[in-house]
Amino acid sequence: MSGRKRIFIDESEWYSLQRKARQLREVRRDIPRLFADVRAQTRADVDRAFSTVEARQRRQQEAVDTLSDRTRRLEADTTRRLREQADRLHQDLRETTGRIEQDTRRRLQQQQKETERAIAAQRAETTRLAQEVEAFKEDRARAEDTVRTWLADARTMADLIDGELPHDRYAPGRLDRLRRRIATAEETAADGRFDAALAVAQETFHELSELRVDIEQRELERCLAQQEAIDALVQVETLAEQNRQRPVVGPDREQVAGYTLDVVYWSEGEYDRVRQDTADALTRARDPQTGVDDLRALRDEEAPRLERGLGETVERAGMRQLTSQMRVNLADVVAGTLAEIASYDLVEEESGYDGGDVRAKFRALLRHEVSGNEITVEIEQAGKDSDQCVIRVVSHDHDVTSEAELRSRADSVYRALREQGVPVGLDAAAPTVDTGSAVPGTVRPGERPAGREGPGA
Repeated sequence: MSGRKRIFIDESEWYSLQRKARQLREVRRDIPRLFADVRAQTRADVDRAFSTVEARQRRQQEAVDTLSDRTRRLEADTTRRLREQADRLHQDLRETTGRIEQDTRRRLQQQQKETERAIAAQRAETTRLAQEVEAFKEDRARAEDTVRTWLADARTMADLIDGELPHDRYAPGRLDRLRRRIATAEETAADGRFDAALAVAQETFHELSELRVDIEQRELERCLAQQEAIDALVQVETLAEQNRQRPVVGPDREQVAGYTLDVVYWSEGEYDRVRQDTADALTRARDPQTGVDDLRALRDEEAPRLERGLGETVERAGMRQLTSQMRVNLADVVAGTLAEIASYDLVEEESGYDGGDVRAKFRALLRHEVSGNEITVEIEQAGKDSDQCVIRVVSHDHDVTSEAELRSRADSVYRALREQGVPVGLDAAAPTVDTGSAVPGTVRPGERPAGREGPGA
């Protein structure tokens, strides 16, 4: 014979627990250590990215060295400026990893403007050289030689861009158009119109030079955006590691000695998902094919989302630990009350969390010392992370227990919870008799009553 009563615990005390757990949402930040850890992890990314830049610029210099005298000097100066710009950005990023500053972006923009001014001066020099053709219009051999030299330089520059720079990413189709112009100039020269061919060849070479600089500038912007994204995501990764274990804080906001919150355990896989999502985002950030817009989205959207998710995961883990402790304490109050009013004793070896998992329901078995009748007290959350808790008090009697006695038991449990400082209300429904498990009643748990200790970690 079984009987049950449903007890409702006031939600106001549940909110006090939520406030305590919500304090955990602000992930713990050891700022000096955070910067040091992020810097140690991301400097390798910086050096790896710029080793690629440096190798590419060395190969470009080798190609520039094959140009004619008149263009080699101009392009060598451009290459030097690009190399100095990359070196300065590399140094800035090595010094500010973990805390990339707005000044880094401003310095890159200033360097880009300086390079653009240098290119403008180069264009003026090219225009001056174009006037050479007027001096040797009567010397066809010299005119043909000059045109062929400019066309050869233009082809060298086009091959350099095609082989070393991601022109399809930043200027799709532009190199093909410039190659067609080279072909047009070659046809014009073959017709003996060297003045027209020279103008086209020089202008095409100049546009190829500008294209090279533009792509290099964009690649440096991508390097900066990539490092910012990596920094932001490594910071989330480092924060996650710093928050794997959190101290348990008591009502006085002081750390409870000997107790910790194991976020990995209590999050039930959520912490691992945050770590995996962060690792996946870092893989995208480190991929050389990821564009600037996507990198900025990783920095500005994905990293903050992951950090919020980490905070929410820590909060939920803390709430689950608190409610696990509460299940023990509420069961203790109910068991103690039944021991006092009806001589039921706790059978400790048959009581505890289901499967030994402190995240599961808590079950206490009580047995009458004379009749052998048993009462099971079960306490669990109404649903995953629910703000409702369920208390089941189920009687398994060998003899007949009157409705009045069942009601008296429920009233006693109700009073005991009230006396422990837990605001409750008692359902007025009549007790039920069946041979199976009791249907759960809804309970909103309150502050932990004094009682047996539950899980500390």
